[in-house]
Amino acid sequence: MAIGEYSQFYRGKRIVNFSQGGQAEGGDVVYRLHQDYDSQESQGELFAELLAQVPPASIEALVIGPWSEAHDEGPTGYLDALIERRAEFGALKGLFVGDMTYEDCEISWIIQAAYNPLLAAYPQLESLRIRGSSNLELQAFDHAQLQELAIECGGLPSKIADALAGSKLPALRHLELWLGSDEYGFDGSLDTYQRLLASLQPGQLRYLGLRNASIADELAVWLAQQPWLATLQTLDLSLGTIGDVGAQALCESPHLGSIERIDLSHHYISPEWQAKLAALPCTVVLEEQAEEYEGERYVAVAE
Repeated sequence: MAIGEYSQFYRGKRIVNFSQGGQAEGGDVVYRLHQDYDSQESQGELFAELLAQVPPASIEALVIGPWSEAHDEGPTGYLDALIERRAEFGALKGLFVGDMTYEDCEISWIIQAAYNPLLAAYPQLESLRIRGSSNLELQAFDHAQLQELAIECGGLPSKIADALAGSKLPALRHLELWLGSDEYGFDGSLDTYQRLLASLQPGQLRYLGLRNASIADELAVWLAQQPWLATLQTLDLSLGTIGDVGAQALCESPHLGSIERIDLSHHYISPEWQAKLAALPCTVVLEEQAEEYEGERYVAVAE
């Protein structure tokens, strides 16, 4: 599976593109800065063009879409401009960096950037979504307002999970990490995510997504034993390689509590265990069963 469509909504608002020479649509929308592969304007120039039409103080959320030559260059021009003009963005609560399709750039090729300066510049930020993990830099940080953190990628380095484990995020309610394949940068283990969740006080989370994971069975077996699982609204293990071992652990867990939704889309679960999962007293998403290839399982999003 590859990401073939742009996001349509962010923070509950419709996303509209803004490209060089464009006209701001106006209204209650979220703008997506959009460059073609061979766009000639710099990231800073396109950003300034948007702000010449839309008052920065009115922007509550912003999406950075494809940028020119994203396989070679990160979004540093955008991030530097956001940091430089932070005093003008007092209302900015949500930022999504890297909303692009595989036709713009394969997810594992997207060059990312360092995010600690941006997080320090925006203490009011409530949502940060990042797509791509190549050159992604993140050290442990404190942030009192961040409620949603998502990193979508084909392979998440353990140093990013370790950085999060060392962070203080008291407002975090939505944690979504795409672990991916060891062929594209994943080098973690069950221990990595046990440490991360122990440090983040998981009882405060309402959504936990450990998606696109090649260790989905191991995660499910461990998660099923955790009492704090009952405090989640959604457990998302979709896009990964979960099979009957993980399915059985979830079915037999005494800690599902009032959990409302378990997403296991893209799975390797037999019909027998699918039926048992479907009988659980919550919504279980089981669409898109995958087939092993020569005895091997693969995550849904890698390259």
